[in-house]
Amino acid sequence: MIKGLLSVLVVLVAVTSVLGKPEKTPTSNKPEQKKEKRVPQTLSRGWGDQLIWAQTYEEALFWSRSKNKPLMVIFHLEDCPHSQALKKAFAEDKEIQQLADEDFILLNLVYETTDKHLSPDGQYVPRIIFVDPSMTVRADITGRYANRMYAYEPNDTKLLLSNMQRAKKFLKTEL
Repeated sequence: MIKGLLSVLVVLVAVTSVLGKPEKTPTSNKPEQKKEKRVPQTLSRGWGDQLIWAQTYEEALFWSRSKNKPLMVIFHLEDCPHSQALKKAFAEDKEIQQLADEDFILLNLVYETTDKHLSPDGQYVPRIIFVDPSMTVRADITGRYANRMYAYEPNDTKLLLSNMQRAKKFLKTEL
């Protein structure tokens, strides 16, 4: 029984190592362009490949608490045009990317969590919620809409940057 399981394991490892190898492509006559090397970050889902993203809400809360940084949770859908537009604006804004990289724990979710505190005014996308290291959802840091308080649009990047700075400031004054 054990020998059978061991042989199946060896076969699986061999198959996955063969399938995981990149294909060799023929060299072209184009001159090589120098590109900045980046580690692929599949958890970013396009929101900032150079940023470190938590995989789960629980992991993000742990990082937030242990590093004493606020958590920014982005709810979105891959096929939502509003989410796609905000993602593009978020990824292209250098100030937001720098502040997110230096001072925040980041999590983007394409599904709802079981924590109802993360949807104080409903479950819609895109939605950005801030959580401080004491695990308190900052319901007071909102966007510009009364009916979707945590929604942002691509032209709201200045407001989002301001709210990120508020979340960071509250961290220092309240904790």
